[in-house]
Amino acid sequence: MSEGMRLDRFLWFTRLVKTRDAAQDLAEAGMLRLDGRRIEKSSMQVRVGSVLAFPLRRQVRVLRVEALPLRRGPAPEAQTMYQELKPGEPAGPQP
Repeated sequence: MSEGMRLDRFLWFTRLVKTRDAAQDLAEAGMLRLDGRRIEKSSMQVRVGSVLAFPLRRQVRVLRVEALPLRRGPAPEAQTMYQELKPGEPAGPQP
């Protein structure tokens, strides 16, 4: 198993976007941040512990990657792959 996965695949596998094309468009629009850095490539690697911030459905989502999905599974399974953070909340491990 590799250490990371493409950003567009992660967004699609975790059901944050409906299609992989939509994930690519989101990344390439420059509206997404990965560990605080602006991203413009959908091929950037996401790893466990990475923090993603992006606008989605009229709100800003801030997520910490908890696990890398192996497939696009059902929504309850997909939601276990990340933890929702509040904007401004520390991204480090929680006690």
